[in-house]
Amino acid sequence: MRLIPLFIISLLFASTTEAQTVSVAINKDQAYFTQGEDSILVYQISDKSINGNYKRANYIHPLYSLDGEILTEDFPEDHVHHRGIFWAWHQLYIGDKRIGDGWEIENFSWNVTSVKEIYTNNKSKTIQTEVFWKSNLWLDSAGNEKPFVKETTSITVHPKTENHRVIDIEIQLLALEPEMRIGGSEDEKGYGGFSPRIKLTEDVIFTSYKGKVTPKNLPVKAGNWMDISGTLGKNESMAGLTIFCHPSNPGKQNRWILRQKRSMQNAVYPFPGKETVPLSNTKPTILRYRLMVHNGNVNTLNLSKLYKAYKKAY
Repeated sequence: MRLIPLFIISLLFASTTEAQTVSVAINKDQAYFTQGEDSILVYQISDKSINGNYKRANYIHPLYSLDGEILTEDFPEDHVHHRGIFWAWHQLYIGDKRIGDGWEIENFSWNVTSVKEIYTNNKSKTIQTEVFWKSNLWLDSAGNEKPFVKETTSITVHPKTENHRVIDIEIQLLALEPEMRIGGSEDEKGYGGFSPRIKLTEDVIFTSYKGKVTPKNLPVKAGNWMDISGTLGKNESMAGLTIFCHPSNPGKQNRWILRQKRSMQNAVYPFPGKETVPLSNTKPTILRYRLMVHNGNVNTLNLSKLYKAYKKAY
């Protein structure tokens, strides 16, 4: 029997270990998550715009499928303000004064002051961001934009399994001014908050714990998780994205704004809907979400079991 030299075994083991471990690289503009040769996602640190318009930062794009296809859209023609995986609110008030619109990106900006890797003793990688919300409608005595919300967000990317990858996002919002309130759109839809803008194929299917869900103009009651699957993978293979909302999130459980084409998908409730809600300036409001990028359709995963595991994680 021919023996394999020990140093070759060590190299093979090191290569396998490296491939199983997520990596993150942070520069002044973006943070890149990879695993081996696979791209996973990019977090946008600096401002992006179209000729200075629709300037945005503090969101995820691209988000990749397991086989390397880009799942998200940025600056789509139908809604140019939409951007990848984002979290933003229409209504921003200090007292009775309205100070911009983070959803439409009107009189509003994000100042990402810090992005750093948080050490985790496993093969996952986490970044933590510090972001200040600003508006040209809220100025200090010297006429400079004065931050009114401090956002601290963590993004944790886990190694992929045979057929899926988990990405955890935790958003903490702390008011820097008294009587700070945020809210979704003021119509019956109440949309705003955590919103993936993903590519939608003609065969895309929405599924919740009760089964197939049909998108409607108004919010659809459909539980705490939603799967979106279709020919989203490489060479039009079946792939999908599942969105988990943690039950500890504030507000009512749980309604969705869903769109079959040319729009975002929005976990509009539990937080906050069309009514404005206050943000504390002493205790952060915490919002938790999990994205699960997967191969195949919804039947390839036991999503109810995976959601129960997510509930226990926090």
